[in-house]
Amino acid sequence: MPHRHPLLHSIDSPADLRALAEPQLQQLAGELRSFLIDCVSQTGGHLAAGLGVVELTIALHYCFDTPHDRLVWDVGHQAYPHKILTGRRAQMCSLRQEGGLSGFPKRSESPYDSFGVGHSSTSISAAVGMAFAARQHGERRQVVAVIGDGALSGGMAFEALNHAGALDVDLMVVLNDNKMSISPPVGAISNHLSRLLSGKLYTTVREGGKSALKAMPQLREFVGRWEEHMKGMVMGGTLFEELGFNYIGPIDGHDIPGLIRTLRNMRGIPGPRLLHVVTQKGRGYEPAEGEPVTYHGVTPFDRHTGRLHKGQPGTPSYTQIFGSWLCDTAEADPRLVAITPAMCEGSGLTAFAKRYPERFFDVGIAEQHAVTLAAGMACDGLKPVVAIYSSFLQRAYDQLIHDVCLQDLDVTFAVDRGGLVGADGATHAGSFDLSFARPIPNLLILAPSDENECRAMLRTAYEYPGPALVRYPRGSGRGVAIDPATPALPIGRGRLLREGRHCAMLAFGSLVGPALAAADGLDATVADMRFVKPLDEDLILDLAQGHDLLVTLEENAIAGGAGSAVSELLSERGVLVRCIHLGLPDRNVEHAEQPAQLAMCGLDAAGITARVHAELERLGLAPAPRPIAAATA
Repeated sequence: MPHRHPLLHSIDSPADLRALAEPQLQQLAGELRSFLIDCVSQTGGHLAAGLGVVELTIALHYCFDTPHDRLVWDVGHQAYPHKILTGRRAQMCSLRQEGGLSGFPKRSESPYDSFGVGHSSTSISAAVGMAFAARQHGERRQVVAVIGDGALSGGMAFEALNHAGALDVDLMVVLNDNKMSISPPVGAISNHLSRLLSGKLYTTVREGGKSALKAMPQLREFVGRWEEHMKGMVMGGTLFEELGFNYIGPIDGHDIPGLIRTLRNMRGIPGPRLLHVVTQKGRGYEPAEGEPVTYHGVTPFDRHTGRLHKGQPGTPSYTQIFGSWLCDTAEADPRLVAITPAMCEGSGLTAFAKRYPERFFDVGIAEQHAVTLAAGMACDGLKPVVAIYSSFLQRAYDQLIHDVCLQDLDVTFAVDRGGLVGADGATHAGSFDLSFARPIPNLLILAPSDENECRAMLRTAYEYPGPALVRYPRGSGRGVAIDPATPALPIGRGRLLREGRHCAMLAFGSLVGPALAAADGLDATVADMRFVKPLDEDLILDLAQGHDLLVTLEENAIAGGAGSAVSELLSERGVLVRCIHLGLPDRNVEHAEQPAQLAMCGLDAAGITARVHAELERLGLAPAPRPIAAATA
């Protein structure tokens, strides 16, 4: 592709970018945008956000001495252009693939990734820390946090803004407003005022006025408030001024000369500064401009037509099963309300939101608020269902304990992406939910092994008169037919799926399929445990009595997980039986296809067979080897 992007292919680092003449940057922006579309059309990934920040990314690296100056991206969806300009252009075809580039900024990947990130609203906090460290070390460097208006809905971002203003550190926050949700449209007057207010004359007068008025605090406060409200009348930045930031904007985020002039002006302003830029998500690619939500995260697609490449229709995903169950249950029960922290599409809530808009609450990137909002609704007779990814529930752990479970409130948690998640990698893996949820009193925890079990467990959790969590994996089920009439399950009861000898596998949730695939060759018993809490104690004790080896299997960290619960029970009851725990290892599992990730962890049928066979050999009980049945994970 060098012939199509000649200028871009001469850029191997931001130093090369800074050597260009300013008029060349517009050509570079066009080539960068085209190259980004080429790459993501082949690999899939996040597209629309990156297209929207092409000019902003160029301007930032052009005006700041990265990596000496720190550039902190929020979430990372908008960081693909940054990756391309910082020496990783040739590797973009490996994006989100095994052994390739991460889909998010990652410190171990590049010195230009000053902070690793996958979850939202962290950039300002990290940048404040870096700015303070620079001050402590006596180092002169710029620290810039780039945050989108969606990420600004996270409470953590406002906590950081409040603290930065109080610390008075040298910090710049670039607010990338790509939804027009904060300010009125950008105009010529606004752009002119932004350049004026970031300029040297205004800054000198402003700082000089502060010094002159030091001895007259009341007059100084009056003048400061007059300045804030005058700026607020034409620019809308009063909130940020009240938090201690010098607010500049909004300006056109696609005007490279305007961005460069403003950034250069703002470089010389001391203290906390906030530049508000307005961008268009999906800019320069018509399909993404028309449907920025669809093209936020995409599978590979035809770059000429924009048509997404989708696989053959197959079994429904667990997310789709949840969405269908939710709509059916809402039709029968007007008390049901659904809550999600900015994951309507990803959590399967689109149909529900259209059918029951008055009962649907997308609270933005505010996981803590989502959980406590549900608690408040449950206090007064509603039946809230919180749809949330496993890794995002981590951010609301205190609320899960204190606001829901401590009060034994009737809230159902539909926890998606439990376990390994493929290309999104370690930042989004649901590796810990069983471990962190299991110790919480009053909480029911269920893990479905197939499609019908998922629907039945959602019904069980919803009918349970207290807090309940149903944890299901990313992707499709095992091809089991769904019976909508399946009744709620008896609480704390597993089921025996296969009887063998010597070895009993106690499988939780998604690993029932691989356990069954391995069992034939091992002549092993397999139990679908269904419940992580409460455990089916009778079933476990019966299997311990009749077998020489118990093997627990879970797509969760071994430490503190479901297998730990089994060992705790056996120890408490004084049962002596050899027990091994298979689960996620004590390390971060990097991005790859989900089957490959399972194989890395020894949790596919072959890995399970090898581990269990070795243990049976050690015990002198190994069966003659047999072929492994096709895995149905």
